Amino acid sequence: MTGPVVVIGDTLLDRDVEGTVNRLCPDSPVPVLDETTYVDRPGGAGLAAVFAAEGAEVALITAIADDAGGARIGTLLAATGVQLYGLRLPGATPEKIRLHARGRVLLRHDRGGPAGEPGEPSEAMLRLLATASAVLVSDYGRGVARHPALRAALAATRAPVVWDPHPRGPAAVPGVHLVTPNESEARELAKLPPGASRLVTASRGAQTLRQRWRAGAVAVTLGGDGALLCHAGSTPLVVPAPAADGDTCGAGDRFAAAATLALAGGALVSEAVQEAVAEASAYVAGGGVAAALPAPVRTAAPVVVTGGGDRIGATAAGAVVARVRADGGTVVATGGCFDLLHAGHVATLQAARQLGDCLVVCLNSDASVAGLKGPERPVMPQGDRSRLLAALSCVDAVMIFDEPTPHAALSWLRPDIWVKGGDYATGGGEETLPEAEILARWGGHTVVVPYLDGRSTTDMIAAARAVEGAR
Repeated sequence: MTGPVVVIGDTLLDRDVEGTVNRLCPDSPVPVLDETTYVDRPGGAGLAAVFAAEGAEVALITAIADDAGGARIGTLLAATGVQLYGLRLPGATPEKIRLHARGRVLLRHDRGGPAGEPGEPSEAMLRLLATASAVLVSDYGRGVARHPALRAALAATRAPVVWDPHPRGPAAVPGVHLVTPNESEARELAKLPPGASRLVTASRGAQTLRQRWRAGAVAVTLGGDGALLCHAGSTPLVVPAPAADGDTCGAGDRFAAAATLALAGGALVSEAVQEAVAEASAYVAGGGVAAALPAPVRTAAPVVVTGGGDRIGATAAGAVVARVRADGGTVVATGGCFDLLHAGHVATLQAARQLGDCLVVCLNSDASVAGLKGPERPVMPQGDRSRLLAALSCVDAVMIFDEPTPHAALSWLRPDIWVKGGDYATGGGEETLPEAEILARWGGHTVVVPYLDGRSTTDMIAAARAVEGAR
């Protein structure tokens, strides 16, 4: 593989809530679930990207909303190493919440409303498709796969393209290497009448879609029975699956991701489908999505700050950014620990705010500061630090992040300008800033503003300790 594997499609936020049921609701004959734990994960194309990232460098082109759900998706993807290339998504993040008791799903609660129209892709996104080793289109029917600019770039790429369709989505771009519907999707997309046997229906659906979409091959997944592959020959290939019982949620994404990785490595389509069947079967037998998610995703908890008003947190930051973008304004962001706020910090923040129409501060959490500067830091807890920053007239919102770097927060915020204080400059220009590559994904810019000499949190702490020790 020479370039990254690129996944394109609609990303959702999935939440699995586990609880116990010991009683019925007094005003309705339904069970009451007492929540004990929950796990968030990227869903849709995001889940396919997480699976693909287990075997390759992966970039995800998807639409991300300016809300707390979008921020959560960005954090979860960053934990797996997936590079997020975000299109603007009006409205709310689509969410799927599954309520479990004793390992069984009681109810699925969907929220987020109708799909908004995704924004325009950047030049970096289109260049990414031209250099990909393989592309997976994971369509969940919410509009990303329908975007004209992305479809034109997909038609032009030389990389093998796998298309995982959705009944509410568009036709595959002509010439894709492999289409991977499940049997109900194949039946609905091909508009087949009922009555035929399962294999006949799958074969007719696959042949119809292959001819209609001018695809190289169509593999219809058949759950525990494997897959049926139709390509140029008249006789389909049936790939049986090993016996596997378990949670099948995400198995289709696992199948499509495995086939894409195999094609990226040079496999024939028939070889890719056989490998995908084996991977999907092992995934189900191994416990499904709950067991397959990498540890960083299973354990990544959102940062919670109580109090501080309406200018702190992902919801506040997203609202500010959405409002400024809707008015055609410029979004500016900066970041740091801001432990013991001093005049140098204020000068940087004031200079940053003058560069645009809002300023969002990405603030290292207590855990992040301790990881960077040692167990004795921070001096001020994140709640106090965030409230001090939010009280400044030049700051419009504060967003706390838990990682060592603000890359996940930046991938979600997608500011037009990222500002660093002058003490970060080394004379080499924009490319010396670690955030420059991230900003380039959506056409943003990194800049350095002047910094007041002689102002340092470390020096302030050392001086305070010296005075204390002299007493």
